[in-house]
Amino acid sequence: MASFDALHDYLRNAAATGEVAGVAAVAGDANGTLFEAAYGVRGAGGTAAFTPDTVMWIASMTKAVTSVAAMQLVEQGRLALDTPISAVLPDLADRPVLEGFDAAGAAILRPAKRAITLRHLLTHTAGFGYDIWSPALTQYEALHDIPGIISCQNKALTTPLLFDPGERWNYGINIDFIGKAVEAVSGMTLEAYFAAHITGPLGMTDTAFRMGESQRARLSAMHARQADGALVEIPFGVPQEPEFHMGGGGLYGTVTDYLRFARMILRHGELDGVRILQPKTVAEMSRNQIGDLNVTTLPTAHPDLSHDANFYPGMVQKWGLGFLLNTETDPHGRSPDSLAWAGLANTYYWIDPAAGVCGVVGTQSLPFADPGALGCLWALERGVYGRG
Repeated sequence: MASFDALHDYLRNAAATGEVAGVAAVAGDANGTLFEAAYGVRGAGGTAAFTPDTVMWIASMTKAVTSVAAMQLVEQGRLALDTPISAVLPDLADRPVLEGFDAAGAAILRPAKRAITLRHLLTHTAGFGYDIWSPALTQYEALHDIPGIISCQNKALTTPLLFDPGERWNYGINIDFIGKAVEAVSGMTLEAYFAAHITGPLGMTDTAFRMGESQRARLSAMHARQADGALVEIPFGVPQEPEFHMGGGGLYGTVTDYLRFARMILRHGELDGVRILQPKTVAEMSRNQIGDLNVTTLPTAHPDLSHDANFYPGMVQKWGLGFLLNTETDPHGRSPDSLAWAGLANTYYWIDPAAGVCGVVGTQSLPFADPGALGCLWALERGVYGRG
């Protein structure tokens, strides 16, 4: 049986000692919620309590939702995994590869050897990157006055590839293009598509690109970890009237909402009588889709935004159609072939089909892979798997 007393103690202490300003954690199985708790405050030094329905920027946890949207359209025959995505997104027909910079500092570009497909985008093997983990992209963006992706400006999507499609795994802006593909095929904004086909049917009432008054009233502040370890509030906000809805990281939401999404995946695409995906589609999303390629460490190029990031150093890690896959039992109890990912502001989830459980942890701080936040994630795992 799961031991949740130690988990409550851990989370309470993490908030009390400043490991996190506030934290919410939930876990569930096929039948419902197993654990729900929150500790701390929404803003460091403030008094508003962090609660399970505290609204957070869930950042790259958006990617799984966008991936589900794409796979719905694959089921309908409106998108295809292995044909050039340029048929839907003409801007990707001739995206060049960045080979470096010449002596004068100009970018050296060449044509890509093959076309980008939806499968490449879903598996982060298309060649795109993020400037957070790429000095070359940081340099290219500065050279061409390209804003960061969180600006939600279309120009942010004009960066070159770092390698030829299919040649390796590299985390990047791939899922933002999938969001554009969903819009192009459906004729709906990504916001409207999610509401009609995913978040609305699942009852994820607090999950959206644009916050309403109720969500904003429960919004956590963003925090930055200082050199002395303290957390201080910083200004932050994803544009609420964006040029494009950021399918790779634009959603706000709650851990309780996201648990419903995770439980839908755990239940092979259905929750509370509502079917989102067919079981065979969920099975396909949940298996290794990158062959002999491996997920690798994300070495930070911007230490204020992320530590070097690798959930399982030394473990072979794979990628499905939207999810990280661990290949061994992790030290806290997670089974092999569990599905997982995270959000930049230290939000995390996992879905363990073998054990029939899933969990979500959320706090709001930078840089990513914060040891205090990760400690809360591992504590939730230990509690769920009965490891104290």
